[in-house]
Amino acid sequence: PLVVKYVPDKTGRFSQRPHYKPEDLDRECEMIINSFLKDSYGVAQFPVSTSDLTRLVERDADDLDLYADLSGYGPDVEGLTEFFSGRKPKVKISSELSQDERRENRLRTTLTHEYGHVHFHAYLWELEPPRHGLFKDKPNGNRQICKRDNILDAAQSDWMEWQAGYVCGALLMPSTPVRRLVGAYQESHGLYGVIGVNDSHGQNLIEAVQSGFQVSADAARVRLTKLGILGESAAGASLFSR
Repeated sequence: PLVVKYVPDKTGRFSQRPHYKPEDLDRECEMIINSFLKDSYGVAQFPVSTSDLTRLVERDADDLDLYADLSGYGPDVEGLTEFFSGRKPKVKISSELSQDERRENRLRTTLTHEYGHVHFHAYLWELEPPRHGLFKDKPNGNRQICKRDNILDAAQSDWMEWQAGYVCGALLMPSTPVRRLVGAYQESHGLYGVIGVNDSHGQNLIEAVQSGFQVSADAARVRLTKLGILGESAAGASLFSR
């Protein structure tokens, strides 16, 4: 079972918030996507289709609107999850992603990011319903408004966005098949340890994950970095060289 540790919520939204270890998120996300695919097809294969990602969100949310106009929430808002006490959350995705085939990878990361809020955050509104009058001061107090720049890799201080960004990568690119792909590449090239993100091998791995899991180069790079597979190539030497 997923171990949840609670720490004070410095954003002030809740008195306490969940703190998850990355490996716990990896394990939970892999279990979610594998069991969903096995229930549907008898086997978990990647990449997950965009229609299956849509079905996953629809299964666990009260409503999914793929053609929402989110421009009223400000520029670059591509996803939104609205939370309620006593019922499942509602998810809205910008119509600009759903109606443009060239943005399918962005649609995929936004769907899985919002799923992160649905699965890992909705229960908080049951544990600690909003204070009376909160929405008068903060009309968007029960909405998580997700801008493009935070979908994959938000600052850790923005804990809800950081966690949903991690979940996005862990659902699209689960740890086990990614490590299997990387392990085969390392073995065939005699590589050990962390690979430089800008090395040719690093770029090759980014491309392999891109095509194997139908994600953007950015999403692949962020995921491989968070799993500790890619790093700054000269980090070790530069620490001690003068």
